[in-house]
Amino acid sequence: MSRPRIVIVGAGFAGYRTARELSRLARDKADITLLNPTDYFLYLPLLPQVAAGILEPRRVTVSLSGTLPRVRPVLGEADGIDLDARTVHYSDPEGGGGTLQYDRLVLAAGSVNKLLPIPGVAEHAHGFRGLPEALYLRDHVTRQVELAAAADDPKSCAARCTFVVVGAGYTGTEVAAHGQMFTDAQVRKHPLREGMRPRWMLLDIAPRVLPELDERLSRTANRVLRQRGVDVRMGTSVKEAMHGGVLLTDGEFVDTRTLVWCVGVRPDPLVESLDQPMERGRLLVDPYLQVPGRPEVFACGDAAAVPDLDRPGQYTPMTAQHAWRHGKVCAHNIAASFGAGEPRPYRHRDLGFVVDLGGTQAAANPFGVPLSGPVAGAVTRGYHLAAMPGNRVRVAADWLLDAVLPRQAVQLGLVRSWSVPLDTASPELARVPGRGETGAEAGVGAGDGGAGAAERQPGPEPAKSQLGQEPAKNQPGGEPAKNQPGGEPAKNQPGGEPAKNQPGEEPAKKQPPPAPGEGHPSPGPVKRTDISAEGDR
Repeated sequence: MSRPRIVIVGAGFAGYRTARELSRLARDKADITLLNPTDYFLYLPLLPQVAAGILEPRRVTVSLSGTLPRVRPVLGEADGIDLDARTVHYSDPEGGGGTLQYDRLVLAAGSVNKLLPIPGVAEHAHGFRGLPEALYLRDHVTRQVELAAAADDPKSCAARCTFVVVGAGYTGTEVAAHGQMFTDAQVRKHPLREGMRPRWMLLDIAPRVLPELDERLSRTANRVLRQRGVDVRMGTSVKEAMHGGVLLTDGEFVDTRTLVWCVGVRPDPLVESLDQPMERGRLLVDPYLQVPGRPEVFACGDAAAVPDLDRPGQYTPMTAQHAWRHGKVCAHNIAASFGAGEPRPYRHRDLGFVVDLGGTQAAANPFGVPLSGPVAGAVTRGYHLAAMPGNRVRVAADWLLDAVLPRQAVQLGLVRSWSVPLDTASPELARVPGRGETGAEAGVGAGDGGAGAAERQPGPEPAKSQLGQEPAKNQPGGEPAKNQPGGEPAKNQPGGEPAKNQPGEEPAKKQPPPAPGEGHPSPGPVKRTDISAEGDR
């Protein structure tokens, strides 16, 4: 008798945990395949520390092949699922494809950036849900401070040193808290004009910071942010984003070159294509994480609407804590479907939350006990070390080095602005110019604040007026891009990338053809995994 075939789509918190538990439970009695665009699991809660230069990028990534024995990783994005034929079709990062057959399917596709109908946001803002976005933000912030220090115009200096973060949930709060400390440390080496200092703004239409948490944690975070100098604006958001600044809902125009979008997430659009019952964009499942009428299909994480048995009529929120626990229950129920144990419904107990505010400051309520200050900071870092499935020693070593040594504030030029658009289903991958070349390859060797990467960039020219990117020729504040092909981007596709999942899409006009032997350009980046909403803990 052949072994059962289990296919898991997505390697975020839910998908990775499912694969790990199944690897232990199956013990070579099943073929487990994990389909994911990258070869790592991303520990999203520590991403703000990557952007602030505390942790190196590989510290927050955990190798799939190195930590999941008896699991076969497959690089690719699921772009079609036939529930009747029990097959998953996928596209790989280089434009190829394949089909996986299954006896049990786990949908843990996760979520993507949540966009609001605000003019200019999709074109001028950047999200914060993947390593490319964190690396871009670190380079961009460093560059703005360095350019501001050398600027003769006070208005230009102030604009470059104003950083606007929208969304005062977990991610936005931590980005603003770490960002203010990061830029304050930079200006000690690159002093600004007399009387000027970096300004971070945190906006949200909610009445308080961290509105989803206990008010005591919210007050702690608000106090720390304000003491640090962050301009916290509650009940305020962005009305329009444009080149050179943002118009706020209170009528104020803020000159800035940086807009970070952290307003939340929405379920991955993949689940909508299944023509199954949905709940506000999430695939409806029963308490055993099975899709009604499809006992061979399981769903968990942000893409699944899992009934909350402790609050009848409601569903578990899109958080990392729930996604991680979904994965464990899902694995046990899949094993039970093959006769190994009994299925069990998903129930949870709130363990509390932690919010890292940088330095020794944090807000935490483990098991309902509110903490603040250095004690909360120690609890927060201890929690992260315990929760990470790998790299604990390396993370602890980076924290120790950061405590005793100054940070290396340098821009590597590995990720360009046009390669991390906000409106993308693949925040974990930088948009590639043409063939399977990565954003990192396009930017290697850029040591001049970005012009070097633009000169060697083989893809089409990015939008010229995008907020936060290096200006194109004749735009103030940046060196003109030299010798760059002037191809017009494909319609409605930032960066000239073909439309998603359309391998036959016509390339952008005037785009240079691939070199002989390179074949056709890849169809664009692939989609991502199950990552928690707002980087929940």
